[in-house]
Amino acid sequence: MAGNTFGTLFKLTTFGESHGPALGGIIDGCPAGLTLDFEAIQLELQRRKPGQSAIVTQRKEADEVQFLSGIFEGKTTGTPIGFAIQNTNQKSEDYNAIQNSYRPSHADYVYEKKYGIRDYRGGGRSSARETASRVVAGAIAKQLLSDVKINAFVSSVGDIFVEKPYQALDFNLIESNPVRCPDPETAERMEALIRAVRKEGDTIGGTITCVIQNVPIGWGEPVFDKLHAQLGKAMLSINAVKGFEYGSGFCGARMKGSEHNDLYNEDGTTRTNLSGGIQGGISNGMDIYFRVAFKPVATLIQEQEVLTNDGRIEVQQGKGRHDPCVVPRAVPIVEAMTALVLADFYLLEKTNKL
Repeated sequence: MAGNTFGTLFKLTTFGESHGPALGGIIDGCPAGLTLDFEAIQLELQRRKPGQSAIVTQRKEADEVQFLSGIFEGKTTGTPIGFAIQNTNQKSEDYNAIQNSYRPSHADYVYEKKYGIRDYRGGGRSSARETASRVVAGAIAKQLLSDVKINAFVSSVGDIFVEKPYQALDFNLIESNPVRCPDPETAERMEALIRAVRKEGDTIGGTITCVIQNVPIGWGEPVFDKLHAQLGKAMLSINAVKGFEYGSGFCGARMKGSEHNDLYNEDGTTRTNLSGGIQGGISNGMDIYFRVAFKPVATLIQEQEVLTNDGRIEVQQGKGRHDPCVVPRAVPIVEAMTALVLADFYLLEKTNKL
């Protein structure tokens, strides 16, 4: 299987399956001498881990990271940073019923057709549990990017949207509720919807907005390695993501150029920011913001048709422990992938100036 490595200078390779003994990763390219805050790294994992509230999967995992290499006396050595996260609460028997069938909108069918074999226990490598490794690497990337602020939050669940612009929100409130929405009133409505959908044995989708502040002018490479192109690739690599837009996004397609252009101030800043902080694929010093769409979780705790490996259609009911809505736990994943992209461009910019 190819495609397990992300990044150019700051690289992450992940390994492991949902129901294997452990998962983890190797970070290559992290500069030497970076003093790590291990509590901050573990806190990021706590934000992503299962079982953290009543509206997420009730799988109980400590998700404690163990560093195996690349760190000495609390500082990075410049060599590969290896780490592992043990799986301790698998219930693989929940998946026995699907070993000979393919669940709709999962990777089951295509994995078996491509590789001739699949790990049916929780989806194996296709499980979103793989993203725990991304969160560890992203937490280290955040510490490398000490001046850059990355804040992601849930901006919609189903047809319930945060109506306020992000400038009117208090990012300190993101962690104040299980939905991770900084608008308390909207968060309550979102939580009620998720609970109702869960009670029905169904699932629902939503969106996450991410705001990046203090990125200097000049990050990003023209043509194929545009900053927004790499951010888009990073977001679309996350399980269940169906769409990415930055700046004015699809709304900008309805506007005239006279409405959309960001006019300059004398100091080089812009009066509006429909560009989303990126022009020509390069950061312009303004806030970078984008939105990511997540589909409803494909596993339903209700009956639906499945395809068997001998070509029959059967009715099965989903089993196991699953999120009724993935977006609350995906917030730290979005932040982690954002940090990995920015760490790459940070190091590339330093290299260009040597």
